[in-house]
Amino acid sequence: MTEVLVPLGDRSYRVLVGAGTVDAVASVLPPGASRAVVVTQAGVPLREALLGALSSAGLITDVVEIGGGEHDKTLATIEMLCRRFADIGMTRRDVVIGLGGGLVTDVAGFAASVWHRGIPVVHVATSLLAMVDAAIGGKTGVNLPEGKNLVGAFWQPSGVICDLDALATLPEREQRCGRGEMAKYHFITGDDLLNADLETRIARCVEIKAEVVAADEREGGRRALLNYGHTLAHALEITSGHELAHGEAVAIGLAYAARLGYRLGRIDADRVALHDRVVVEEYGLDIALASDHDPDELVALMGRDKKALGGLTFVLDGPRGLEVVEGVDPLMVREALAAMPQS
Repeated sequence: MTEVLVPLGDRSYRVLVGAGTVDAVASVLPPGASRAVVVTQAGVPLREALLGALSSAGLITDVVEIGGGEHDKTLATIEMLCRRFADIGMTRRDVVIGLGGGLVTDVAGFAASVWHRGIPVVHVATSLLAMVDAAIGGKTGVNLPEGKNLVGAFWQPSGVICDLDALATLPEREQRCGRGEMAKYHFITGDDLLNADLETRIARCVEIKAEVVAADEREGGRRALLNYGHTLAHALEITSGHELAHGEAVAIGLAYAARLGYRLGRIDADRVALHDRVVVEEYGLDIALASDHDPDELVALMGRDKKALGGLTFVLDGPRGLEVVEGVDPLMVREALAAMPQS
């Protein structure tokens, strides 16, 4: 087992990475908790193992299931959860546990942040994407028809469990989603995350995110770099009706960000080729943009991205590494879309 600390002063917490780590869930629970509500989805692994570990720790436990798709990541789901919390009688000393992938950790964390103005949450991540990204750092939220994750809160967990046993039955598409986020870290640090065992790779991603979060918890500066590739990715998820999964969209977004950076004179053609090589060859991902995409719709959605400050805003590569770039010319945005491989 590998332990990574997210250093946030008196709100610091541990992330436990390794096989069988769900058995150690009691070690990351907030002191004094006597009841836990497990927010999860049908068919998520580790449910019985988690319930057994919570029972052994002496907690009264309830389970609440939410829907399985991005269309269920809504304010209506948050209302449903909070009403269940009321029925159960949850107090500020109790704990919410998000058992699942990134959708579950986003929703469970947001519900915990607003119930009684904030109660503890612990995440038990069961997908590769959740382990390397979504469950770490305290960003929670739900979608609106107008955009992805537009409503949410910063709410740090009390601890995170990344039990590698959950990945044994993870479908290949979900594996690709996680690799999309891992590829992002390659460009934040330049680290080669492929030449190591899975536990080491996941723990290194957690370490990178923990360092960034500790330096900029509320995304006022450097933390925005974690959104590399995400501006187009979020727009593609919406225009596809969420048929395109998050990590798949991030892979396309990384290739697009390179092409946009090239058109703005920030990087050269060799650097664009490196993006393609890392994303396609090393991480096994597809960067082709659907040929029926609507550039007008994509540009409008990217303009509503939650990190947009002054006009169209992107995280882009450059001579000093990744930076947030505001006020990008819409013409350049469209030219970079036109330069993408098409499927």
